[in-house]
Amino acid sequence: MGLGLLASRTLRSSSRIFHNNGPTTHFLRTITSTPDLNNADASASAVQQPDLPPRNPVGGARVHFPNPEDAIEVFVDGYPVKIPKGMTVLQACEVAGVDIPRFCYHSRLSIAGNCRMCLVEVEKSPKPVASCAMPALPGMKIKTDTPIAKKAREGVMEFLLMNHPLDCPICDQGGECDLQDQSMAFGSDRGRFTEMKRSVVDKNLGPLVKTVMTRCIQCTRCVRFASEVAGVEDLGMLGRGSGEEIGTYVEKLMTSELSGNVIDICPVGALTSKPFAFKARNWELKGTESIDVTDAVGSNIRIDSRGPEVMRVVPRLNEDINEEWISDKTRFFYDGLKRQRLNDPMLRGPDGRFKAVTWRDALAIVAEVMHQIKPEEIVGVAGKLSDAESMMALKDLLNKMGSNNIFCEGNGMHPNADLRSGYIMNTGISGLEKADAFLLVGTQPRVEAAMVNARIRKTVKATNAKVGYVGPAADFNYDHRHLGTDPKTLVEIAEGRHPFSSALKNAKNPVIIVGAGVFEREDKDAVFAAVETIGKNNNVVRPDWNGLNVLLLNGAQAAALDLGLVPESDKCIESAKFVYLMGADDVSLDKLPDDAFVVYQGHHGDRGVYRANVILPASAFTEKEGIYENTEGCAQITLPAVPTVGDARDDWKIIRALSEVAGVGLPYDSLGAIRSRIRTVAPNLLELDERQPATFSTSLRPEVSQKVSETPFTPAVENFYMTDAITRASKIMAQCSALLRK
Repeated sequence: MGLGLLASRTLRSSSRIFHNNGPTTHFLRTITSTPDLNNADASASAVQQPDLPPRNPVGGARVHFPNPEDAIEVFVDGYPVKIPKGMTVLQACEVAGVDIPRFCYHSRLSIAGNCRMCLVEVEKSPKPVASCAMPALPGMKIKTDTPIAKKAREGVMEFLLMNHPLDCPICDQGGECDLQDQSMAFGSDRGRFTEMKRSVVDKNLGPLVKTVMTRCIQCTRCVRFASEVAGVEDLGMLGRGSGEEIGTYVEKLMTSELSGNVIDICPVGALTSKPFAFKARNWELKGTESIDVTDAVGSNIRIDSRGPEVMRVVPRLNEDINEEWISDKTRFFYDGLKRQRLNDPMLRGPDGRFKAVTWRDALAIVAEVMHQIKPEEIVGVAGKLSDAESMMALKDLLNKMGSNNIFCEGNGMHPNADLRSGYIMNTGISGLEKADAFLLVGTQPRVEAAMVNARIRKTVKATNAKVGYVGPAADFNYDHRHLGTDPKTLVEIAEGRHPFSSALKNAKNPVIIVGAGVFEREDKDAVFAAVETIGKNNNVVRPDWNGLNVLLLNGAQAAALDLGLVPESDKCIESAKFVYLMGADDVSLDKLPDDAFVVYQGHHGDRGVYRANVILPASAFTEKEGIYENTEGCAQITLPAVPTVGDARDDWKIIRALSEVAGVGLPYDSLGAIRSRIRTVAPNLLELDERQPATFSTSLRPEVSQKVSETPFTPAVENFYMTDAITRASKIMAQCSALLRK
């Protein structure tokens, strides 16, 4: 014990014994010698207290012990903590509830250890250690709040700020910048550097990511993300010493479909969103938790808005679906929400031009025409972005009118909707990480579902899983074998005549993923039969594992099949006299009779408008509450982030009002009532945020006599950036699409 501490304790004890009743006040000052500050043991023992209460992990995280016998105990600032073997010192501190500052460390990337901001003291270590790179050992005593650790962090921060420009007032990262926060917490109140700061030329990474490379602190997060997660070697570190900078090896753009995620992981303002540049500050924005419906993954997002305008879209953490990444289409489609919008109900006049009318007039005309048409000639088509409530309402309306010809875009005219296991991803998106062999049939996950592709790449990189692909030539960002282009290859694999058959046979958890583009093929039943034969022969489906999957394309497909949107007739469009398009822009109307009456209910003036007789404006998914089911069968809900545009209304409300005018009123007036109706048809849609596995397997499906054709599989998605009405209206997506075609 140091002399200063001994003296202070003696003074305190003597003041208790020798006290007087007079007004004299005693001022005590603790004298601590300089060697005590440098003595880590002494400084730690001074603050250590017995019977310390338990601490909660940072962010409410839960610690998983794969093998309880491998648990080790370490001490963080005197607190005993049990952690799994193999954790780093930084992770042990987080379990103990201590948030260690860091710039280069990211939990989903490899460890670089090059920012040195996470320095802590470890007993018996001669100097502070980088906690992100040091494995925790049994009995290790870690000190995070000692003068030495604080001084080390202050020194690191001073070096980082030495060449960093004072751009905070004009930097888009301001207000959510790690460098700002940690400079306030661990930095000095003044700088000692008086020389000229270095500057770096900005790089052009494309229309999505804005670069101000003078702000870069060389944490290499973006380099590691591009290489490890996105699977592109576009970024790297160039130069040495003070000339070190991040850039592309040759002058090229960043070509990944996940490139926007470098904006989130960059801890400073070096990489920011180019479309969002100088638009708003983060404290001005209202965040609304929602989900993305531009594909069938259902990525969790936060929609940041200011007033009536969506300003940006950022990801939310969901380990089971998108982890903490989102695709570029999800992140940057939002400017399409304010272009080509339908504001008022419109009626096509005799001259072919549309004129605005009132809701009462528009609904009256539609109801009058509906009653003049035979029930079997009435057809309803649900669009890619339709929610479960509106599809339920449309189905009920057509059923009351005597028609059962209703289907959803992308599902084809005769989908196999009887067995739920035949159209969802039975393995689950997170379950793909347990697979050790993949067979991709007619699907290109990189453009159809970018987050599913990222999960497959993660598995291949971690376990060297084998990937076989049957379909047209495609660009994959992981090792794969192109087995063939047509379904004949599937027959060879099913019969064991193909070299890839042995890989599936030897796999412990094989996975087969069939693309939803197969739904549009005439021989789809034969293709699915061949896939099921492969599954039976290779133990793909068993009680503890179901590796037979379908990767859907659109946010509405799974819910439509759950609700039974299956048409009675293959030729319903060819014989239709009344077609109700609910946001359906990609359905082919070439064979529709010229005298057919078309109602288009949607939020964008897209392809469906050109053939419409009446337009009913609806709200987009960012403006309403609705249930969507993703490709793995998990129902999620969107919440309104901004008000509706013009005189638009929610889809189900329009249909409910139309049923009233037509004299066939639907028995629900609220979202709660319509969800009660959904409960009687597909109760799994009301189990929000929980994946509902299929009850029966596809083995119950009757045998098929149809033979597979020699027609090659075709790409289901021609242009990744333009797949629906919102993305086609987006100026940002148009720029990305133009670069894609170069």
